[in-house]
Amino acid sequence: MITTRPARPEDAPEIVRLRRLMFADMNGQDRPGTWERTAEEVARRQLGAELGAFVVDGDDPASGPHLAACAVGRLEQRLPAPGHPTGRFGFVFNVCTDTRYRGRGYARATTEALLGWFAAQGVTRVDLHATKEAEGLYRALGFTEHSLALSLDVSR
Repeated sequence: MITTRPARPEDAPEIVRLRRLMFADMNGQDRPGTWERTAEEVARRQLGAELGAFVVDGDDPASGPHLAACAVGRLEQRLPAPGHPTGRFGFVFNVCTDTRYRGRGYARATTEALLGWFAAQGVTRVDLHATKEAEGLYRALGFTEHSLALSLDVSR
């Protein structure tokens, strides 16, 4: 049995470490930087409120206390609509398993815990962007494609 737990503020550095691994896996580049400190501060401040996160603790004693996996998502309050009477939406943006722990079901377990948290918050729709490697997991959890989404990178 896999034991997940809600992330605590003191888990922020490990959540950011896993986030960095996720980005490296996605684009093949390890890009440390000042973003990590800012991400830790945001995670500490927002965990349990608008930021939901569930983790699995690592079991490698040689590494000291660390996280094996996490799933992190954001709760958004939008204007209610006929199909979404609460106006509460979720967005999953960080699911990662440390390479030492892959293939054990940790991504599924943490994501299921996060989806349960969203449901308890009255969320009526959860969105995410999936890599090709993770698409099967999300489809197995019930995610489907919906209307075309467009975005604009205003940082350029």
